[in-house]
Amino acid sequence: MTASSTRCCRSLDWLGALVALWLAAAGFAVQAQGIEVRKASFTAGEDYYVLEAQFDVALTHTLEEVLNKGVPLYFALEFELIRPRWYWFNERVIHFNQQFRLAYNALTRQYRLGVGNLHQSFGSLDEALEVMTRVRRREEIEPGTIRRETYTAGIRMRLDTSQLPKPFQLNALGSREWYIGSDWFRWTVTPRDIQQ
Repeated sequence: MTASSTRCCRSLDWLGALVALWLAAAGFAVQAQGIEVRKASFTAGEDYYVLEAQFDVALTHTLEEVLNKGVPLYFALEFELIRPRWYWFNERVIHFNQQFRLAYNALTRQYRLGVGNLHQSFGSLDEALEVMTRVRRREEIEPGTIRRETYTAGIRMRLDTSQLPKPFQLNALGSREWYIGSDWFRWTVTPRDIQQ
């Protein structure tokens, strides 16, 4: 009885170690691919505000393969500034979206990053992602839009799968290989950050 229970415990120890190794590998794979907000800040002057943020972006193998075959990838950056209200729904004071277009040209062997009408070429994917993941945006604001109150700011970035060609949109449905995006990163913006 003792020999068989010892053998059983050893089997369970081996199985437990195997499961732990698998979970660790799965966790590493999830962390190694996707988008994560590293830091973000929001400051305002007299008639403008400046949003600065930094992201970590790691494409999945599938997305990198599709990109290198000439299919452009679109990323959406979203920002919002919310005034909390206890008596009613929160008020979204400022909200904007910015789109990044990342493409690869096989003839020139260069990656091209576009934001609006501005485009820049890079020799490697890492260089293009480095520029895309460092956001600095200055916006004019209407006087009186922001008051001396405490606000909640939120930012996120995600792959916009609706911009993919239709066959790829079907592949993207419910697939973790096709969806990468950060959760909303939220922080408090206090009156001292807003110098109006």
